[in-house]
Amino acid sequence: MTDLFSDDRIREQVLSRDDILRLASKSQPACLVDCDLEDADLADVDLIGWEFERCNLRRVDFSGATLENTEWRHCRGAFAKFVGADLTDALFESSDFNNAAFQRATLVSAAFRSCKLTGVDLTETRSMGISFDETLLISAKAPSYSFHKQTLHKIDFSQADLHKSDFRSAVLVDCSLRDAHMEGSRFEGADLRGADLGGLRLVDAALFRGATISREQAGQLLSELGLNVL
Repeated sequence: MTDLFSDDRIREQVLSRDDILRLASKSQPACLVDCDLEDADLADVDLIGWEFERCNLRRVDFSGATLENTEWRHCRGAFAKFVGADLTDALFESSDFNNAAFQRATLVSAAFRSCKLTGVDLTETRSMGISFDETLLISAKAPSYSFHKQTLHKIDFSQADLHKSDFRSAVLVDCSLRDAHMEGSRFEGADLRGADLGGLRLVDAALFRGATISREQAGQLLSELGLNVL
């Protein structure tokens, strides 16, 4: 790979940790396109401003890495690890990071657009200013998460762990909370008219006190709670 490091735009290469470290030693960020990093150990590396496009990042370990201002487009990163990584101002777009681990990561002002995050673990992340748009968070672990005053568009939280999360004054548009675990969550002032609230249990009904729902939703909820609506 004699020409690998002659350009900051690297295409169609299988890259190891040593290759990434050599690229990282250069004075400016690299852009990886159609590259294969599967199973690479990139823990604690400094990749500020790097771009990843259509890359295979399956099971890559980015734990503790510095990934500020990175961009991830059309990537496949199932089971990738970002534990304790700094992803401040990172952009994830049209990518599949199902079952990825983000525990204790810094996601301040990070954005996820049209992504598949099924089964991801967002436990204890720092996430002020984070945004999700048209993203699957099915079965995700996001306890004590704050969506305060956010407008959430086409987010699927089905079966997600959202206990003690903050949805106060949030607006949900074409979203799903079906069968989500929401014990201790807060919804005061939330607009839930654009949300699927199916699977609600009687114990969950009080959580929505102070939220706005539609007449149709109210009838659906009463039916799911075993009450006859006449």
